[in-house]
Amino acid sequence: MTDEELKELVASLAIKSDRLDAQMQKTDEKLSRIGDMLDGIGKNQGVVAEEFFVNSLLDDPHLGSIHFDDIAKNDFKHRGKTQEEYDIVMTNGEAVGIVEVKYKAHEKDIDKLEHKMRNFKTLYPLYKDYKLYGAIASFNFYDEAKEAALNRGFLCCNVAAMLFTPMQLKIC
Repeated sequence: MTDEELKELVASLAIKSDRLDAQMQKTDEKLSRIGDMLDGIGKNQGVVAEEFFVNSLLDDPHLGSIHFDDIAKNDFKHRGKTQEEYDIVMTNGEAVGIVEVKYKAHEKDIDKLEHKMRNFKTLYPLYKDYKLYGAIASFNFYDEAKEAALNRGFLCCNVAAMLFTPMQLKIC
């Protein structure tokens, strides 16, 4: 290969590399937009699930056989270094029901609910003498999530059941 041929080859590779870089930039931008859209879809599904279960509980404010008088949604609380956001909080004169809502419940969601329940009375000392009940509401449960929830004593609700039926109640 002559020096001239080698120079031409290097020049053509540089041009192809620039074109490839430009195409990769366009692809990255498209992937970013797709990621944003998918994130938006996921958030919208969560909002739909929360609205569905809030409206269901407004129609019938029970967790299992326990009747609640008040329902709050999207309750964020911060006290000291502790903070939590509760999807649905239900109260009556002696009990609090915490409902974690998911579009599709995973086992890690049960861990989050348990953590939120542990922090509740720190965040809301007004309810220190109340019984505390936990429930997870979802359009769909992975098998391991449902098993974990029931084994830990949480109520489970999905659209098929349309009511919170406890195997046992988680009381803190």
